Formats: sequence, C-alpha cells, structure tokens
Amino acid sequence: MHTEESYSQISDELQAAIAGAQEWLLDRQADDGHWCAELEGDTILESEYIIYLHFTDQFDAAKLHKAANYIRSKVLPQGGWSIYPGGPMELSASVKAYLILKMAGDALDAPHMLRTRQAILAAGGVTKCNTFTKIYLAMIGLYPWDGCPAIPPELIMMPKWFSFSIYNMSSWSRGMLVPLAVIRAHEPVKPLQPEWNIDDLWADRDTRLPRDARTFTWHNLFLGVDAYLKFFERHPLKPFRRYALHKCERWIIDHGRLAGGLGAIFPAMANYVMSLRVLGYTNDSFLVAHGIREMESLEINESDTLRVQPCFSPVWDTAISINALNEAGLTPDHPALTRAARWLLDKEVRRPSDWCVKHSESHRYTEPNKPVGGWFFEYHNELYPDVDDTIMVLMALNRLQTSFDREKSAAVRRGIRWVLGMQCSNGGWAAFDRDNDKWLFTQVPFADHNAMIDPATSDITARVLECLSFFGFTLEDECVQRALAFLKRDQCADGSWFGRWGTNYVYGTWQVLRGLQCIGEDMEQPYVRRAVAWLKGVQNSDGGWGESVRSYDDPAYKGIGKSTASQTAWALMGLLSAGEVNSAEVARGIQYLLNHQELDGTWNEELFTGTGFPKVFYLRYHYYRHYFPLMALGMYMRLQGHPLPPIPREERKSRALEQFYKQPKLYRRVARIRALAQLDDSL
Repeated sequence: MHTEESYSQISDELQAAIAGAQEWLLDRQADDGHWCAELEGDTILESEYIIYLHFTDQFDAAKLHKAANYIRSKVLPQGGWSIYPGGPMELSASVKAYLILKMAGDALDAPHMLRTRQAILAAGGVTKCNTFTKIYLAMIGLYPWDGCPAIPPELIMMPKWFSFSIYNMSSWSRGMLVPLAVIRAHEPVKPLQPEWNIDDLWADRDTRLPRDARTFTWHNLFLGVDAYLKFFERHPLKPFRRYALHKCERWIIDHGRLAGGLGAIFPAMANYVMSLRVLGYTNDSFLVAHGIREMESLEINESDTLRVQPCFSPVWDTAISINALNEAGLTPDHPALTRAARWLLDKEVRRPSDWCVKHSESHRYTEPNKPVGGWFFEYHNELYPDVDDTIMVLMALNRLQTSFDREKSAAVRRGIRWVLGMQCSNGGWAAFDRDNDKWLFTQVPFADHNAMIDPATSDITARVLECLSFFGFTLEDECVQRALAFLKRDQCADGSWFGRWGTNYVYGTWQVLRGLQCIGEDMEQPYVRRAVAWLKGVQNSDGGWGESVRSYDDPAYKGIGKSTASQTAWALMGLLSAGEVNSAEVARGIQYLLNHQELDGTWNEELFTGTGFPKVFYLRYHYYRHYFPLMALGMYMRLQGHPLPPIPREERKSRALEQFYKQPKLYRRVARIRALAQLDDSL
C-alpha cells in the first residue's frame, strides 16, 4: 500500500513515463488524424497467400522466396509451426508451411524439413488437417475433393429464419463460406509442379471425415448428411444448383466489390477472388482486379521477407488512442484528438447490410424510421460495422470538444440507437450480429474453424455498459438489468470471465469490472470481489500479469503466462475499477510498467494477446503494448487525485533533470533521464 512519501517518490517518474508515452503515440499519428499499427498473425497467412497467387495465375517466384524466408524464420526448434509464439506445433499451419518451403527449394533432408515432416506424421499426417486447409490443397491437386466436407451453395436459398440460413453463420464465416461453396461445387484443380507434391506427409490414405467416439452425436449425424450431399454432387440432376450458384455469385459480388474487399479480412478477400476465377472472370475484369488490389494492400515487404496482414485496424487503433491519450491528460480540445475525431466521423456507416436481418427484429429502442449508424474495424468495410468498434468510437467522441460538436452529437445518437438494437435476447451483446447463436451450426463438418457463430460475450457486453454509462444510462434501465443478468450467468466459478476478443480471462475480467463500475454497480458485492481476488491471485512475481493463449485450449492455464505490458495494463484497470487503487498489487503492477518502459517511451511485447478465432487464429496488435499501458498509468494518476496534463515539450528536459536528482536508486533511472534530456535535439 502506498504511503504519501512513497507515492511522492514515484509520481515524478509517472509523469515522465506518461509524457514519453504520449509523445511516442502522437509522433505516430497520420497526417489525416488516424492511427494504425501492424496486425500480425501466424504463417498460415503467408502460406495461403502463395497458394492463392498460384491458383489465380499471379504466381511470383520473388514473392514465393520472400514469403519462404519469413516462414522459415518462424519454424519451431522441434519442427513444425505454431499459431502463436510459445505454442505447440499446429498441424494445418505446418503442412502448408512445409509445402511453401518445398516450393521454394528447401532440401527435404534439411534439418528443419526433416523435423517438420516427422512432427506432421506423428500428428496424423495431412488427413488430420482442418477443412479450409484440405480445400486449399484440393484446389492445387494435393488432396482429393471427396475428402473435403460438402458446402452446398443451396444454403443461400434457405429462408432467414431457418437454422441453417447463411444469416445464422457469423458475419466472417459468411464471407469465407459463400465463396467457398462456389469453389467446392465446381471442384477446380490447378495443379502444382509434380515435384511440389506432399506425398511424404500422408500417414495413411483414409480421407474419411473423423467421427465422434459416441454412436449418436449431432456431429456424427451431420457426417451422414455430408455423405448424402456428396452422393447428390455426383448426380447429374441438381435442380436448384444453377439458381443457387447464381445467387451466390450475386451475393459475392454485392459484398465484395466495395472498397476494402469482401469482409475486409484476408480469408474472405482471397476466397472472393478465387471464386470469381472459378466462375469464369478473368484477372483483368473490374471485379477481380479490384479484389487483387485489395489483397496486395495486405502485403508487407521488408528487406528479403514478405509477410501478410489479416486486415487493418485503423478505427480500433484510433479510438483507443484517443481514449488513452485523454485518460492520460491530453486535453479534450487538443488538435491531435480533434483531427482523430474528424477522421472517425468520416468512417461512420449509414447504409443497411447483413446486420439488418436480426437488428430489425428489435424495436425496443430503435424505431424503424429513426436513423442508425455504426463503425467498422478497418479502413473500409461499410457492410460490416461491429458493436465493439462502435462503442469504442462513441466513448472516444464523448471525451472530446470540437468545432463540429453538433455533427458529432448526431453521430453519437445514431450509434447509441444502433448498439441498443443489437442487444441479444439473452441480454448480452455480440460483435456483428444479434442472436447469432445457433449452436447446431457449429456441428456441421465444415465448421471446424471454431467461429461458425457470433454469440453474445461478456467482454463486449461489459464494454457496452461502460459506454452507456457516459450517455445517461443507469442500473434502472431495463437493457442494463438484462446485461447484468447475462454477466452474472457467464461468470466462471473462480470469479473470472472468459475473454472472446482478447487473451483471455485477464481481458474478460478487466472488461467486466470496468463496465460494472462505470454503470454504477456496487463493487463490494460478492461476485465482484471474487473477480478481484482472482486477478490478484494470478499476478506474477515480477509485478506484472500475463496469460498465454493456451488458456483457450485448457482453462487450467487461465491467468498463467509471461508478463506483458498490455495484460498488465488490463489487470491494473480492472483492479482500479474495483477500488483497489491503494492496494499492494496495483503498486507492484504500476512499478512493473515503469520498470519495463523503453527509452523511447513505449513497451516491448512479442507475445500475442489478441484473439481472432479461439483455438484457431490469434493476433498481435502492435499498439496494444503501448496505448493500454498509457491508459492504465493515466487512470492510476487520476484516481490518486493528481490529474496529469500533458507536459509541454519545452518543459520536459528541466522536469526530467529535476526528477533525476530527487530519485533514489539512480542506477535504475539514469538511462531514461539521459534520453529525456536529449529530446530537445528532435524538437
């Protein structure tokens, strides 16, 4: 627990740390006002990109070798590739990476190739890969189409209320699977060179889809349906096939021809181009050329390597940067924040799309004649606004004072209406759709990417409560009461909450504690204190918090992992929200952030703390290491009763030097103070 003297000893260091972090982030703002950092995934992206280039007649040997260089740098010492740093070998990622290195000319008896081949065979070989991998391999002649699950294009004809309507798939699955249904129906093959085969990765030749051990399960039932559908595929008479393919084609074009590409995410964008090629479109046609350009924008060429981003995150990065900078003392009318607000307002979505299918069923707060608006994640993706980005933007705009406040207020009102209309029947909020929770859809054979549906989650629900609290909502509102009931039902027995969109229970628990505190919940209630005790109990000995994405596979690993700046910040903000500002755990966490800040004002973080699809795809947001610690430090200073305005640049040198002579244990601070003293060289 901090005494007045001990707080005084670190307050100057906090000021310097916050000022340096503010400056680091401000220096990276684009001229038009937005922020956008790299979004990093695993090597599946580079592997599938090379396959995509081959299939669409864009094969480039230089790109192959540069991608291979990047993939080779990520190989595990024991062979194979993981889907997150520190993770075990993942079979599908390893099979595709092995293929790309074989195409690039790596010798089969090279140690990394030999170890990888042995690891793949030990894991069951290529027949144990997931559906998307099998389809990609089938498209280049390396896997039999009959061994891939059927994806009937007739699904697009199902009525919207039907359990197996495409609108009961998550939005990202629709974007991936409608084009894949076209590809699967045509069963195209563009073979690779014969020497690029993967015959050495087959442990056996049994391509039957695996069954559950129990006799009757829904999965086994759908395997029977899959067998019937494949029989149907071989039959010459398919009365609705032509019409279904036509509807799929129209859907693909309508959703993919806009700026950003289909869904603005890598798998859907690639499938869009490949499905149009299968339908007979050429690379120089307007639609395909547009898709190719959008795919090329995801490339990052660096020296002799090529890596691929899954998408861009500018709206998300910009909104959180505003919130962090303002929380840490930047004034609401600061020019940098005003420019960012202007950029965000220009990204508002006003047009209807897939979300209307379920949104229109809820008129409790959204009269049909009232305008609504939302925000998406990327630079362009106006067909797919999402709740999480929208509420983060709404909170950012609410913090600011601008010359266009009237326009801003109108956009905020539209956004609140849209968010309220997205509340699910169970009281929670999901990401892209309302009541997208048909569990049965997760049991079909082509649903093994573990993201077939988009159910309500605690992290988004709690952030909605946080957002609503700034616009006059209280515990007395019905929508809030329903959300609280959802959060209480969703709490784990140990007090934590699952984190769907960030890793993992540390993320979910922070979000819920923050939302509860903002909306006015009694933070002394037993269920809240259990969450606080859980967060305190998983603090690492170095004062930080960390959690590996392994906790998605095994909850026994929840809260366990090497400390990271982003996860430490989340845990701190959770505890601060619960009234623990003077606790020993918070003091140690703050000191962890101070001790690990770099000379340039930021923090290093190599581990993945973002989540795409649990158990399947994870992310490293390159700014998570920065704006979340900045937000946590600012929140701590404010709750200590010392709001911190930004330190003017011309004053920073003198303040830093004054701090230098006051502090004990100078050896720990000399480097940072020297760096701050040199700032005037760049001003």
